[in-house]
Amino acid sequence: MAIQKEIWLNDIVANIFANNPHLGFAVNADGFVLQGKVVHIPNAGAKPTVKRNRDTLPASVVQRSDVDITFALDEFTTDPILIPNADEYELSYDKRASVMGEQSAALSELVGTWFYRYWAPTAANNILRTTGINVTAHVGTGNRKKLTVADVKRAKLLLDRMGVPADGRVIALDADLYDQFTDELTTTQYRDFSQFYDASKGVVGQLFGFTFLAPRTSVLIYDSTPAPVDPGTEIQNTFNAGGLVWHRDSVIRAMGDNEFFENEKDPTYYGSIYSALVRAGGRIRRNDAKGVIALVQDAAV
Repeated sequence: MAIQKEIWLNDIVANIFANNPHLGFAVNADGFVLQGKVVHIPNAGAKPTVKRNRDTLPASVVQRSDVDITFALDEFTTDPILIPNADEYELSYDKRASVMGEQSAALSELVGTWFYRYWAPTAANNILRTTGINVTAHVGTGNRKKLTVADVKRAKLLLDRMGVPADGRVIALDADLYDQFTDELTTTQYRDFSQFYDASKGVVGQLFGFTFLAPRTSVLIYDSTPAPVDPGTEIQNTFNAGGLVWHRDSVIRAMGDNEFFENEKDPTYYGSIYSALVRAGGRIRRNDAKGVIALVQDAAV
């Protein structure tokens, strides 16, 4: 039976969103994708100045400067997979479905990790270093300072100072940083935190107005500068684990055109070959990175 491309593509995209709940906490720019590859969003400039009891006339005439948001989508492709002809007819299970399921899972993991990288701030004012006791590094070597409850409260204060709305704040941590954070919670804090658990949304708790997403293997990695490191980069001794704090209106995500490729009954490979391509991308919404903070482990003293 020939493979149904539309069904597989729908499954792949659905799997990306199911395994990456953070994509649901961002501005959806799918409607602004041009030709399936580029995002172009008309963006209003600064708000006009308002004066009370204006006493100078005529008032100065100003023109609003609009800065459009434009970014290209990346292509994420799976390695072509060969399913020998004998496997399609002789195996007692559907190997094709199994193989494509593995491809979909791998694609989902990489796309999800890259969205965190798209949203990673680079300005020093948007990066907070951890301040806790020394713990063994889980990224790089040596020791790092532990993530503390106080560090999360510092992130809250910084968002408050930025004027970011209290509703819609999100935190994502890797498994080790999440363990460090919850290890510091008092019994009362943990009870309050865990009552907001919602597996259907990938939410594990709420505290200080933040929605905490389920921990994952990796969220962000920063070098010693600190500057964000691309996923797949060889880990260096001085690299540091990082978490991301953001407001859902402060980051953008977009999915473009997707493709599913097949070459059935290839005479040179004596089987069928399949692969998939997904276009995706994102960025911090504002050029000043307002509403986005990285919590980066600091090196031990």
